[in-house]
Amino acid sequence: MRILATPESRGGASELNFFERPAGGERAVLVHLDMDGGQDVELALDELQSLAESAGADVIDRVVSRRARPDARYFLGKGRVEELAARVGEGQADLVLVNHALSASQERNLEKALGCQVLDRTGLILDIFAQRARSHEGKLQVELAQLRHVASRLVRGWTHLERQKGGIGMRGPGETQLELDRRMLGVRIKQLERRLVKVRKQREQGRQARRRQEMPTVSLVGYTNAGKSTLFNRLTSAHVYADDRLFATLDTTLRRLELPAGDPVILADTVGFIRDLPHQLVAAFHSTLEEAAESQLLLQVVDASDPNRDESIREVEAVLDEIEAGELPRILVYNKVDRTGRAPRRQRNPDTGRDEVWLSAVSGEGLELLAEAIQDALGAERVHGVVHLRPDEGRLRARLFELGQVLAERYDDDGRLQLEISLRRTDLDRLHDREGVALRVEPVSA
Repeated sequence: MRILATPESRGGASELNFFERPAGGERAVLVHLDMDGGQDVELALDELQSLAESAGADVIDRVVSRRARPDARYFLGKGRVEELAARVGEGQADLVLVNHALSASQERNLEKALGCQVLDRTGLILDIFAQRARSHEGKLQVELAQLRHVASRLVRGWTHLERQKGGIGMRGPGETQLELDRRMLGVRIKQLERRLVKVRKQREQGRQARRRQEMPTVSLVGYTNAGKSTLFNRLTSAHVYADDRLFATLDTTLRRLELPAGDPVILADTVGFIRDLPHQLVAAFHSTLEEAAESQLLLQVVDASDPNRDESIREVEAVLDEIEAGELPRILVYNKVDRTGRAPRRQRNPDTGRDEVWLSAVSGEGLELLAEAIQDALGAERVHGVVHLRPDEGRLRARLFELGQVLAERYDDDGRLQLEISLRRTDLDRLHDREGVALRVEPVSA
């Protein structure tokens, strides 16, 4: 594991190497500061440990400190820092992971006091994302987020060089090493932003193509490790990587899904959410998260076996509000019922009015209930019958075939074309509005 990888170690700009700092390693001590006394400290530390293990660290100790507010210099109190330094030495730890956002000066001061690398929650998540990104877009987004994070910490770099060179033969235009670093960093950030603009345009073109085909998008969202990718694979027979760890998959994947009545939809598997998700990650992954924001329906996947699932639901809803997707139609999917001993079922929550489906993505139990719920949520009232088209209505015939809802085609005695269709009422209304023709559907004759 290489914590907070520099860009060149993750396939970024090889000329950027901003720091000399203590080397990261495998043995880690976790630190949490309890400032309000009401937070579930063990839950917070358990999640931090899961993040650390996902990054490849071996957690050897956990430290909790209580203060009304963080210390400006060390974040922790001076006495707690001395105690932490002793525990780091006893355990021969290589790394201290702090479950909060640290300022650049706080990280620097802690590293000097502890003699090992110190990483805050944002830096740890960034490292995990750097390990998980596989697509071109994902790598660009991760590198951009890393560099923006590094930009605020440039003051810590280059301890092996003087800020301003001087003396005979060393006088230059007066630009300090720090200014050179900052300029190089700014150039790289602008390059990444330009590339991501192109990627976003490509994504938008794909969405426009799906809109022209009247094909709705259904996005899987939820807390990380809730089983979204496993459910995605079950529904679409895809082979997206899935594992029982935080942020096992990062890149958005799209697949076609046929509903029970034959209606096609696009199913999107998105990145998992987590409490206190760093704002810069939400910003960097905005184009990816747009898939969820532009969807017609969200499937919010919840780990039914998690005793803290209600809090996870609230955290996901907070991120959905941030990307302006909080008002979209939503189905709550309670996954992993095989761990709870409950039977799969579908019900409507009387408080929220939302559909809820309890299932197991691993065993496949309850998947048919979810498919029915998706179909109902997308306006699945269907019209089954026969339409008669004149020879000059070839465009309307082509649109019906594009929707994939033509069951049979034949000519009547008058030479008119007869199409037997099974169409959603919403699609029928859109055809009427777009083509400007009242499409008359007659019952199918026996």
